[in-house]
This record gives sequence, structure tokens and C-alpha cells, in this order.
Amino acid sequence: MPTLAVYPGSFDPLTNGHVDIITRGARLFDRIIVAILVNAEKAPLFTMDERVEIARDGLQGPCATSKSTPSTACSSTTSSGARRRSIVRGLRAVSDFEFEFQMALMNRRLNAEIETVFMMPAEQYTYISSRLIKEVFSLGGRVHGLVPDMVEERLREKVASRRLTSRRDR
Repeated sequence: MPTLAVYPGSFDPLTNGHVDIITRGARLFDRIIVAILVNAEKAPLFTMDERVEIARDGLQGPCATSKSTPSTACSSTTSSGARRRSIVRGLRAVSDFEFEFQMALMNRRLNAEIETVFMMPAEQYTYISSRLIKEVFSLGGRVHGLVPDMVEERLREKVASRRLTSRRDR
């Protein structure tokens, strides 16, 4: 039976750490669905449509041959969208473990057939988070090499359009 994994997250924006987990996860599973979710606790920089487009574009290079496919927008709980599948989660540091462990146990409680597979990103991506990327970029810092090139370009476009909108609102 083919193996299917779901890699859920807000991916706002997609980072090279995400791409690393997806690429290496594709070696373990026949197919990985990148489930781009709405997180009510976060104020996203990119819209859902933009994040889906960014994931599709950002995964073309290294993942096109790795059988990974971004999903359409999904707002249901991860467990209900993942029946008879594995869930892939990245762990960057010990600080991620407690939250991810609780989520894995809750998902298993909601659906006993769900298994969560934890993967560590490559060493050079262990400190990267989408939140940190947005913060560094908004302060004028370099994010080259931390996100796919097209994500860096989309960040520039987004910041430029916000500045333009801000100037018009004054």
C-alpha cells in the first residue's frame, strides 16, 4: 500500500527549512501533501492564496521529483484531514518538542490511526522560523539562503506594496 504523509503548517512564508523537511520526507513516503492551514492565533503576512502559490512555486525546483504536492487551502483540524495518513512535523530545537508532542498525542486521541513522524531539519536550518524570517526581513536584514529565492522576491513585493499603501493612507 502506498504511504501518504501530510505536512501541515501555515508556511507564512515557506522557508528552506520547510523545503528540507519536505524533500527528505519524500524519500520516506510515496507522497507528501503540504497542507497549508489557517492558524487563528497568527496574523499572516501572505493570504492563503498567496501561500498556496508560493508553496507550488517554491517546491518546483528541489521537490518536483520528490513527489510532494501542495494542497489546497484547508481549515479543518489536522487530524480530520489526515485519516489513515502520517503527519510529518519538523523539530528545530527542544523548545518545539513540548508543543509538537501535545499535538501528536491529541491527533492520536482524535484518530488512533494517525502516526506523527518528527524530523529534524538540516543543521543550517535549525534556527529558521517563518516568524523570524518575517521579523529579520522587515528590519532590513538579509534572508538570502534561508528561503527559496522566489520567496525572498515575494517578501520584497509585499513590503513594497505595504509601504505604498501606508503612504497613501497618510
